[in-house]
Amino acid sequence: MSPFSRRAFLGATVLGIAGCSATGNPLILPTDPVVNRTEVARGRTGRTRAVTVTATEGQVDLGGPVVRTWTYDGVLPGKELRVGAGDLVEARVVNRLPADTSVHWHGLALRNDMDGVPPVTQAAIRPGEDFTYRFVAPAPGTYWFHPHTGTQLDRGLHAPLIVEDPAEPGAYDAEWVVVLDDWLDGTGTDPDQVLASLRQRSGHLMHGAAALGGDVAHPRHLINGRIASAPVTFAAKPGQRVRIRLVNAGADTAYRVALGGHRLTVTHTDGFPVVPVDTDALVIGMGERYDVLVTLADGAFPLVAVAEGKNGAGMAVVRTGTGASPGPEVRPGELRGKVVGYDELRATAPLPVRRPDVVHRLELTGGMMSYEWGVNGRSDGLQRVRSGQRVRLEFVNTTMMWHPMHVHGHTFQLNGPRKDTAIVLPGQTVACEFDADNPGQWMVHCHNAYHAEAGMMTVLGYEEQR
Repeated sequence: MSPFSRRAFLGATVLGIAGCSATGNPLILPTDPVVNRTEVARGRTGRTRAVTVTATEGQVDLGGPVVRTWTYDGVLPGKELRVGAGDLVEARVVNRLPADTSVHWHGLALRNDMDGVPPVTQAAIRPGEDFTYRFVAPAPGTYWFHPHTGTQLDRGLHAPLIVEDPAEPGAYDAEWVVVLDDWLDGTGTDPDQVLASLRQRSGHLMHGAAALGGDVAHPRHLINGRIASAPVTFAAKPGQRVRIRLVNAGADTAYRVALGGHRLTVTHTDGFPVVPVDTDALVIGMGERYDVLVTLADGAFPLVAVAEGKNGAGMAVVRTGTGASPGPEVRPGELRGKVVGYDELRATAPLPVRRPDVVHRLELTGGMMSYEWGVNGRSDGLQRVRSGQRVRLEFVNTTMMWHPMHVHGHTFQLNGPRKDTAIVLPGQTVACEFDADNPGQWMVHCHNAYHAEAGMMTVLGYEEQR
């Protein structure tokens, strides 16, 4: 397999779209009228949420260390975007970076031409230019947005996107959005240099001995843009019930998360509700989101996110009373307690049971020796589906590394929860199903930014029905 390049990927995609009798029916382009018809059919509130997001380069204070990096509007993480289900989002993205960029709305089953994936669904936003994304926010939940251009995910370009449900009972007193991130930009290297180094030092595995280790030694781990020695503080009152929305915006790190002195009740996975389950801790892969409820005790408590298979952790503080703040080295006992797994979670509104119409076996291939990754041994594959089909994707991990696999434009059903990103461990197979109801061309890829950029991605292509 040759090293992945987006130019090669575009060529392969174009060939797939142009193919007909030899390879199947022509594919539905993001600009096809059926994409707009699907959007028009979505439920709407009639409200419009208009925002401007500026991607810019500048200095950011991480809580002591000051780094030069790329952010949205000069803050880390970017400003939260909160809308209602059915609202029309008009997000003007202004590129003030020295490079092309884009915005992908992670987890949303939105219209295909607004998915933000150059060159598959749009042209990149060039320096000095802007692009306005217009789409209906379809389903309530915890989402986020970030570039889908090169290794930019491993900079500071990310922000939470919360889609509210006016019909949700809201059985909590306060809400806290928590963004986890591994950090290296501006510390003497940048993500592009790291990727080049990984390719040059093929065969050298930095943290792969652990089940959920990574490829890159990120020197810092952040919660809401701050290092553990200068944590953000969430202030509340004893006895309050708080909804915590957890987002892993990291590029190469899974986090084990716990709140000292408390148990967590899991209520949502990747935006979709589950039957509530209590746990001591959660393991969150890159791109995943969990919503939890917790009833707060009296005092000051550490929310700790330990980097699985690596050194270091992020920390924030929950304060409801007096007392000394926990130190950055604290590791609450809950981290060693129960960790809820996918098999213990059940969607409250699962997909109806149905025999799959099409099954795609997606072997996750590659390795550290050459630092080339792929799907079915390629980085330019195409998985054909048709509207109305029940689609089954089988992620078969043939590598020695773990991969958080993400499907654009759809929420799939695991054997339990609904999700759009799922961890696939070495040697294991994870099967997911969804109904093909959102036509267009959709990326399927590993959400390790370096694995994706080195080739572990493919396209889920809707084809015309003749």
